[in-house]
Amino acid sequence: MNSIIGVILLFIGLLFNLFGCIGLIRFPDVYNRLQAGTKCVTLGTSSMLLGMLFFFGFSEAGIKAVITIPLLFLSASVAAHALIRGSYIFGVKIGDQPIKDDYKEQVETDEKNEVK
Repeated sequence: MNSIIGVILLFIGLLFNLFGCIGLIRFPDVYNRLQAGTKCVTLGTSSMLLGMLFFFGFSEAGIKAVITIPLLFLSASVAAHALIRGSYIFGVKIGDQPIKDDYKEQVETDEKNEVK
């Protein structure tokens, strides 16, 4: 039973990684592409690691998978935030039709506060 759940989780992780790769190709700008890549890493790879836990049990490989999942969630989200913020500050353009740009207002108020 555990091996069936492990294979299902591995397949779900494979699908997340596949859809994330398609998102990297299809999305228009760096912000959307980075979001697709981050979702791909966090959900796809974490699902695959969880599948390894079910497949191998609490052996050496399973314990390493359990330890890796929270580290992956924390590091991927922080790295994506830093890359997106750096891209925005250095002036990388948002796609053709952005819906909302909340960060622009924050950057403008920060610039006004620095001038004073």
